[in-house]
Amino acid sequence: MHPALCHLVAALGCAGLAAAQSPDSAAVSWVGDAPDLNLGATFGLPWPRGKYPANSTSFTATDSNGGQVDVQSWITAYWPDGSVKWTGHAVGASNAVGTGYTVSPVVGYSQRFRRRQDASSMVAETGSEIVVNTGKISAVFKKSGNTIISSIKTASGKTVGTDGVLVLLAQSAIAEEDAAGEQPAKSQLNSVIEDVAVSKDNSVRTLVTIKGKHEPISGDGPGWLPFTVRFYLYKNSEAIKVLHTLTYDGTASQNFIVGIGIRFDVPLSDELYNRHIRLSSADGGLLNEAVKGITGLRRDPGQAVRTAQYEGKATPDTSTWDTRVTTRLQWIPNWNDYSLTQLSPDGFTLKKRTKAGQSWVKIPGGTKAGGLVYLGGAAGGGLGVGHRDFWKRYPTGIDIRNAASDVGQITLWLHSPAAGPMDLRPFHDGLGQDTYAKQLDALEITYEDYEGGYNTPTGIARTNELYIFGFDSTPSQEALGGLNAYVNEPPVLFVEPSRIKESGALGTYWGLPSNSTTGAAQDIEKHMDFLVRYYIGQVEQRRWYGFWDHGDIMHTYDVDRHQWRYDIGGYAWDNSELSPDIFFWNYFLRTGRADVYRLAEAQVRHGGDVDVYHLGNFTGLGTRHGVDHWSDSAKQIRISTTIYRRVFYYISGGDERTGDLVAEVQKAEQAFVAVDARRKIRDPSVVYVPDPEALYISLGLDWVSLAGAWLIEWERRGPNAEAAQRKLLKGFEGIAALKNGFVTGEALYNSSSGAISAPPTDPDNKGIVVVSHLDAVFGLQEVLTQVFDHVGQGTPSENPKLPAGFLEAWLDYCYYYSAGKPEQAARYGKDFGSVSLIQGHSKLTAYAAWKTGNATLASRAWKEFFGSDGLKRDGSGATNWTTVRVEGSKVLTPVDEASWLSTNDMALYGVNAIENLFFVGQALGST
Repeated sequence: MHPALCHLVAALGCAGLAAAQSPDSAAVSWVGDAPDLNLGATFGLPWPRGKYPANSTSFTATDSNGGQVDVQSWITAYWPDGSVKWTGHAVGASNAVGTGYTVSPVVGYSQRFRRRQDASSMVAETGSEIVVNTGKISAVFKKSGNTIISSIKTASGKTVGTDGVLVLLAQSAIAEEDAAGEQPAKSQLNSVIEDVAVSKDNSVRTLVTIKGKHEPISGDGPGWLPFTVRFYLYKNSEAIKVLHTLTYDGTASQNFIVGIGIRFDVPLSDELYNRHIRLSSADGGLLNEAVKGITGLRRDPGQAVRTAQYEGKATPDTSTWDTRVTTRLQWIPNWNDYSLTQLSPDGFTLKKRTKAGQSWVKIPGGTKAGGLVYLGGAAGGGLGVGHRDFWKRYPTGIDIRNAASDVGQITLWLHSPAAGPMDLRPFHDGLGQDTYAKQLDALEITYEDYEGGYNTPTGIARTNELYIFGFDSTPSQEALGGLNAYVNEPPVLFVEPSRIKESGALGTYWGLPSNSTTGAAQDIEKHMDFLVRYYIGQVEQRRWYGFWDHGDIMHTYDVDRHQWRYDIGGYAWDNSELSPDIFFWNYFLRTGRADVYRLAEAQVRHGGDVDVYHLGNFTGLGTRHGVDHWSDSAKQIRISTTIYRRVFYYISGGDERTGDLVAEVQKAEQAFVAVDARRKIRDPSVVYVPDPEALYISLGLDWVSLAGAWLIEWERRGPNAEAAQRKLLKGFEGIAALKNGFVTGEALYNSSSGAISAPPTDPDNKGIVVVSHLDAVFGLQEVLTQVFDHVGQGTPSENPKLPAGFLEAWLDYCYYYSAGKPEQAARYGKDFGSVSLIQGHSKLTAYAAWKTGNATLASRAWKEFFGSDGLKRDGSGATNWTTVRVEGSKVLTPVDEASWLSTNDMALYGVNAIENLFFVGQALGST
């Protein structure tokens, strides 16, 4: 037995799978420390199979003190027998923030309960507009035109925001820096509404979804840059959460974005000295200024007056001021305009001016701006707008205009015009790679799979999270500091990890952390902790930030330059290569750690938007790793696979943007017709014409990613649920019928029926051996095990069941991939050749050990994971699990370096560590 196994047996013991039962209530608590504010929250809860009928279960909730609270509930996933699998829940804002909430299912559906919820709806709708009243603010959403929010009012009736529009600045060319002559003209476009929808149940949370595009303010130019903006409003909350998604539909060489913004008018009625501007830094600091400043003057209006203005309160009546000030107010400048610009993650600048045509006066800036702005008055109230991850999404900006007039204006720039045009053109001209032979040869040196026309951003997207606040008066500095923290780290509610594990609703391939304090299991836990902390630190030290970049990590390290290979072909941005997403989310599921959640959440937003295509021929596909997120010509569903976003979707209560992505990935069937993934490496004896009825796809990369999307569609009973279920089970049947099962590697797929048949290289299904080291490292096992968990054992109460032979085909692949060549040849007639990523496949061996109860196989799994002579990374030599500080003239800025580590290493180790700890523990425990 491997030496580490002795420790693991003691650590893991004989614990079996927890029974699929759970208490009648589920508790959620805050991820990390309890927040100071609760302005409304949405969260997800798992439920065990067969316990709560979907058609007769409602839910109640209590706070941490046992007090009843209003909760809005909906089902996000169903077990095949019709019972509830996942639910989403919303709670409104509350004055006191406890440790969390407890949700209890009530079996026996009450129509009276439904009527009570409907009666408390926050929505009033007419033919032209939707009005949502939370009790603290009301917002009016138009159903057509340019204005997405026509007004925002406080509970007292004060209108604090009007004419909310999206703003786009664009131009058709970029002048070279050394070119003389006229610069390209800029055009301004506004939002044009095409579709508006409001959620059906609005007792605690209302969702208003507005879709449209940007059209020129003047002229007949075409509209472009489609948007989807979602507004979330919670009961008793003065906040509106906004998810703002743009999809780039231009041509990179002709359509340049100069600025992306959201703009609001702010009615102003207070005296100029009672009008206030607030701009935040990331640590909660504030610029506290007034339109007409009365502090620091040669003549003093009085301590009470100065203090009131600084604190944002109404100043005492001017009759109490020193007359040497009141008689000279006209000589004090009125600061009409303010601008904050964050052009890098390392610095923001501030300036103000009295009016257009006058010079700007610089204001001392700082490093990281918080992205929160307030404009308003002490008596008349005002508007606050915040942009989450403002400095991380640079170049960003905030403009305040006309603060000295009756109507001021706030523009929050998601991409600041001060940065110049956004350049999405390719980073090189092709370097003469005009044939497949040249492109494949270039791949050997830069690892970039280039092909002209494929390095396009057309179809990628970006989602930003914003918050809007309405105030009856200028809020205190402490209150704004709290809102700044809220905007940048919105509170998250999460159920106890053991509850998710016991429910079986997010897979049975992971377990809770070992409680051992010594031995190999504890070493593995420490190593996983090292990995997540290292990458969290690298994000900050290496400045992996930016409008398109935030949320991604780099792929491979350059030990000579002490730098990640940001500029070398396929070694730069990771684009989820080998599934670090699965590691981060599984690690969060086990630990509930806040820092891991924030890392994984940012990766979900980036990967689902930027690394995936949302329109055009590539819809539903993602892009392999490269210098630009979209530069590689390998457009593959392995990157867009929903397994990377599955955990977030369900624990968030069914995040609607992620739901969009699930629908888009299913469209990859059509993309397979337009994009032949094997065009450069096809067997010359195979003549292949893409046909929707016979698509030549990979089982481990292509089909399984479709299967992951079908699973969620089936679970959530989406519009294509019946087709998704049929295709999923039909695919199982087809793979089971292949003579060599998964070892066939590739197959023909019928996108109409979901049928799988033998590939053109083996038309008679005599059995071929095609094995790729990549097939099982992009979520294959994780998708399949969750499908197995969902289908269950095919009990009489459930219609679906696994087709005969499919599980056996999968277990064969799990066993034989890393088996000896003689065993492979004995089973399949030939061996697999030189396989790689053995550590990355050890989880397959462990799974087979678990399913068969084979302790010898469990031991083999650990040997594959550890290596034959101690704790090693796959083929990379011994690991010391430390970093080295590099500073001085060797690097631009000091960094902590783990030169022995690549992101592939991290992902393979983390994913396999978690699954082996569980599967091997189960196998050894059962024997």
